[in-house]
Amino acid sequence: MSLADVSSILWRERELLDLLLFKLEEEQVLLASGRTRWLARATREVEVVLDEVRRTEVVRAAEVDEAARSLGLGPSPSLRTLADAAGEPWSTLLHEHREAFLTTTAEISALADANRTMLATGARAAREALLSLGDAPTTYTPDGSRASSGTYHRLVDEAF
Repeated sequence: MSLADVSSILWRERELLDLLLFKLEEEQVLLASGRTRWLARATREVEVVLDEVRRTEVVRAAEVDEAARSLGLGPSPSLRTLADAAGEPWSTLLHEHREAFLTTTAEISALADANRTMLATGARAAREALLSLGDAPTTYTPDGSRASSGTYHRLVDEAF
């Protein structure tokens, strides 16, 4: 295969990473707004894009190995190594792909971490809210023993 084929696959992979970034931002908007109705769907869409990225990576690895062989390189070279060994205009183009991958993957990592933090915070808040809905609050007497304050009524607003 040629470097043109490698570049085509790299473009496809960049498009998929941009789509992944978009899907993660969608997920974050849902989390931030507290509107979780579509959260499961958004998460499934992220997983679908990740599966497509994985399939594309396998194809890219095969193409890169063939291109590397034609350039006299060993198997599984890094994109930088492949770019350094390629002549112009491929060297410049492959270096640009590499820089774009570094930038996009850094954005994806930061966004995924932020989403995980928001999910953990939301889960913790929900757990604490549920725990606070026990039978009756327990208090302590002046001597330190537990004393129940009797029946306690709670109003739960289900509009949220």
